[in-house]
Amino acid sequence: MRLRIPDADLCWSLFSGLLMALSFPRLDLAPLAWIGLVPLLLVSRRRPFASGFAAGVGFFGLVLYWLNIVMVTYGHLHPILSGVAYLMLIAYLASFFGVAIWAGHRLKERLGLCLPLTLPVVWVALEFLRSFFLTGFPWAMLGYSQQSLLLMIQSADLLGPYGLSYLLVLCNVTLALLVGYFARRTPARLPWLALSMTLLLAGGNFAYGQFRLQQQPDSRAATLQTRLVQGNIDQSLKWDPAYQWGTIDIYKRLSLLPQEQPAQLVVWPESAVPFFFQEPGVLSDQVRQVAARCGAWLLFGSPAFEDVNRRRHYLNSAFLLSPEGEELGRSDKVHLVPFGEYVPLKSFFPFIDKLVVGIGDFSPGTISPLPMNGHKIGVLVCFEGIFPELAREYVRRGSDLLVNITNDAWFGKSSAPYQHLAMTRFRAVENRVWLARAANTGISALIAPSGRITAQTALFERAALSGTVGLGAQPTLYNRFGDVFPTLCGLISLVWLFLAWRRRPD
Repeated sequence: MRLRIPDADLCWSLFSGLLMALSFPRLDLAPLAWIGLVPLLLVSRRRPFASGFAAGVGFFGLVLYWLNIVMVTYGHLHPILSGVAYLMLIAYLASFFGVAIWAGHRLKERLGLCLPLTLPVVWVALEFLRSFFLTGFPWAMLGYSQQSLLLMIQSADLLGPYGLSYLLVLCNVTLALLVGYFARRTPARLPWLALSMTLLLAGGNFAYGQFRLQQQPDSRAATLQTRLVQGNIDQSLKWDPAYQWGTIDIYKRLSLLPQEQPAQLVVWPESAVPFFFQEPGVLSDQVRQVAARCGAWLLFGSPAFEDVNRRRHYLNSAFLLSPEGEELGRSDKVHLVPFGEYVPLKSFFPFIDKLVVGIGDFSPGTISPLPMNGHKIGVLVCFEGIFPELAREYVRRGSDLLVNITNDAWFGKSSAPYQHLAMTRFRAVENRVWLARAANTGISALIAPSGRITAQTALFERAALSGTVGLGAQPTLYNRFGDVFPTLCGLISLVWLFLAWRRRPD
């Protein structure tokens, strides 16, 4: 019996995807993103979709390995069912890589357009599509791989993460052309135009980063002493009614710890108050007393409900209390997590339940900044921090500070909390606004408008993190015009593909 040798092209493509994955946290080898796609691009001509798909499997399979932890440990799915669901999601996401590579080669065959021109455009278009198609899952867009390189991410205030994705793909394509040229030693000309454009754009991005950092984008006239409270409440206890008093006691004790400068704003994470705060009672009074004893505004996560037409709607919310303990407002989560906070098409699949234990299905809210002493706070709940358009809209509605409250306990000690924080850093840069991030089990952090993390906690520790944040957002091109660049890439890609379809062989 003969053993079948694996397809070499697909093996190289898979390896390429793995290289790209290593550029993301937790290993965070950011320079690999500039060369990771080269093996794929060198072998993709014969089987473009299959090669791109294989690269996508390697990339998303490694980046999102932690999904199995969520589904098995906290969703209580059987490992086999978890594996099936995981593979289905990886296949769906990998198809975006496959379509991008296929489209780039098809446009070259039908229209004679070179890969350096088409592939970066198509890639950005598909990343943008992934951000909203089927509710959207923009996790691990290529631009996020550069989160640890402050000089490189400053351009996010121009084009969001999509500009960096474009530049990374362009660089990889150009390098692949150069490798192909020197390896074959053919009389074909060097790709001078692609090389020139890559050097020009990469150099421009680097110079722009230096320019922006020299302008001291983090300084603000108005500042706020802030304390982030990380309760480190075990996920198995979080919704246990018997542990409610213990939970509030932990947050109270951490909030009241002595510090050099008294906090003006205290932030508790998502669902830190695991009951309906809006219902009067002893527990709700305890929370109000914390604000009064701290003499500070208190922002915390808690479930809420609204009764509409005799039906009760649940919301994943944040409440803001005054230093006197009075409720100033409530902000509800807008973008819910499928299968985490609600079950899509539940009427057709009644046997499917939520993965995360808590109350019933949540309903989406509306964008509502919270008023605080003449300023406004925009609250991003949990994975809302990975959606650029939400942070942008909060700032456009007058938010002077962004706050991300989250419960990453169900990620376990995986790479996911690090990846989540990495993407949230971009929201500060895009809008040139300070961002305070309070997480139940970590990682809590204070993020400056440059994307610099000024203070952070460790993972799975009980802590109170204090620091100073600035108030006020500076105008940026991205905040004013939003996702014009990826939208334009999408329109151009559609026109190209239509023209290619028109020129299909008879």
